Amino acid sequence: MDQTVAELNQKIDALTEQVAFLTEEARQQKRRRQEWEELQNDLTPVAGEMYRLTVEQLNEIESYVQLEDGLRLLKRLMRNTRNLEQMLDQMESVAAMWQDLSPLSQDAFLTLMQRMDEMERKGYFAFLRGGMAIADNVVTSFTEEDVRQLGENIVLILQTVKEMTQPEIMTMMRNTAHVIREEGPPVDVSMFTILRQLNDPAVKRGLAKTLSVLRTVSEN
Repeated sequence: MDQTVAELNQKIDALTEQVAFLTEEARQQKRRRQEWEELQNDLTPVAGEMYRLTVEQLNEIESYVQLEDGLRLLKRLMRNTRNLEQMLDQMESVAAMWQDLSPLSQDAFLTLMQRMDEMERKGYFAFLRGGMAIADNVVTSFTEEDVRQLGENIVLILQTVKEMTQPEIMTMMRNTAHVIREEGPPVDVSMFTILRQLNDPAVKRGLAKTLSVLRTVSEN
């Protein structure tokens, strides 16, 4: 009799646990249903407004876009899904690389700005502006025919400049300029004074060079 009562009590306890489980499950289902109903109530006005706005926007572009165009674009996007994924992967790679290079680019930009400021203080940009003004004057002073002739004779011009910039030529030109600028002509120049200067070896060499130059000019 005691064993039967014990078994009955066990069954009652098990049944009580099942009833409690079902009660809790029903309560949770009721709570979820209420939450879903509340969500529906909150989203219904939003969905209605979105639908209204969508209809208005579609009405505005109805004359430009047809339903077939949208379907064709959708199918094209679906066909190019892999290409889009590759493009997105490349964009992610570029974004990651930019994040890695961003500190370096900032340092390079600061260095560049410092260098440009230094060049400005030293006068590089002022020199370039002056060079541009000179270039403008040169361009406006020569005709197309002048430029063509310059191109034909550029080698000869460069060779002449090369010869003119030799040390002995530059020294002679500097000394000549110095004499012309610093030393004035004698007050009283007589023929005897000139003949006496002809005995100076330096004067003789100068006359010889002058005569050579005159001969070269006459030959050309």
